[in-house]
Amino acid sequence: MRVVIVGAGFAGFQAARTVCRDDPDIEVVVVNPTDYFLYVPLLPEVAAGVLDPRRVLIPIPATLPGVRLALGTVHGVDLEERAVRYVDPEGRHHELGYDRLVLAAGSVSKLLPVPGITDHAHGFRGVPEALYLRDHLTRQVELAAAADDPAERDARCTFVVVGAGYTGTEVAAHGPGLTAALAQRHPGLAEQPMRWMLLDVAERVLPELDRRLGKTADRVLRSRGVDVRMGTSIEEATADGVTLTTGEKVPARTLVWCVGVRPDPLVSELGLPTDRGRLAVDASLRVPGRPDVFACGDAAAVPNAAKPGEITPMTAQHAVRQGKLAGRNVVASVRGRPMKAYRHHDLGFAVDLGPGHAAANPLRIPVSGFPAKLLTRGYHLLSMPANRVRTTVDWALDTLTTRQTVQLGLVRSGAVPLDTASPELPAQRP
Repeated sequence: MRVVIVGAGFAGFQAARTVCRDDPDIEVVVVNPTDYFLYVPLLPEVAAGVLDPRRVLIPIPATLPGVRLALGTVHGVDLEERAVRYVDPEGRHHELGYDRLVLAAGSVSKLLPVPGITDHAHGFRGVPEALYLRDHLTRQVELAAAADDPAERDARCTFVVVGAGYTGTEVAAHGPGLTAALAQRHPGLAEQPMRWMLLDVAERVLPELDRRLGKTADRVLRSRGVDVRMGTSIEEATADGVTLTTGEKVPARTLVWCVGVRPDPLVSELGLPTDRGRLAVDASLRVPGRPDVFACGDAAAVPNAAKPGEITPMTAQHAVRQGKLAGRNVVASVRGRPMKAYRHHDLGFAVDLGPGHAAANPLRIPVSGFPAKLLTRGYHLLSMPANRVRTTVDWALDTLTTRQTVQLGLVRSGAVPLDTASPELPAQRP
């Protein structure tokens, strides 16, 4: 009996772990482009130089010892023959048979028809992009320090983030700390403003979360000098700057695109029913008419029991719990036992807002400031499957020492595209 799991994000990782724990006799194979599970919520701290990138990479072979890893990108599924087809990193094609299939391919960046975006914006979906952004920010500050033209210095020291959701807000919150540390190394930039902008067409920061969290985040961002503009986005991006929907032109050399996610393109290629672009599943996470196929996480339109008629949002919290239930229901289907329906009780959300600040609402109780910071970090440590001690050490070092700000010598390449439909990047996002 073989269970094949497509994707090793929050949902896929938990599904694999649960099947192995509940029934060690079942062979579990995970097909994933990388040999790690990416703990996405801490990615902004990697970009800001707070965490070593290895802290957010959870190695699959080490943490899921009962699982066989098939390194590659799935490009097709033959539902009649029960076979998954994938391409490995060296371009070789493989076919893998299954008795049960769990589709947890996750999501990719949502692109909008804005001229210049794919050429000039930086995505923020994986470690390659986070490291490139850190290098890019370092490079811009260093080039600004060497520039004689004040207009060029201003443009290189202007950083535009589009999207005031979870990711964009944290990038904008952590960014000023990094650029301030970079500027301190250059006496010529002592009087140079480091301008950060956060744009979104929504009416408030963190529109998908509790309004109180949004207010806290907005206040902290503005206190750090971030130019928060709601009801505003960009009409065009060029190498020299952006044009806002208000008509204003902003000279800038940095544009970070964090407008949201959409299901992995594999979903639309399977020929299975979809709901709002995600795979249609019943309450037990099984694809209707396909008793051997389950789906969970961002790729699945899971009915929201708390809000009839709606589907669960694309968050890590839902993905983790759906992955665990998918694993349990797979084992139940193999052993002929009853399957359970997905139920979820909101535990609240936590948003890290950089040094000394966070916003959280555990059990719907609003918390901000340093207590929220401790709560947020504690939550992440409990949620991470590994690397807890090393992550804690990095946080302590960031508090006690100066931040390292050296370039790694990275260049923009196919490994860091904005269009993350590319098979080179991991698909899952909370």
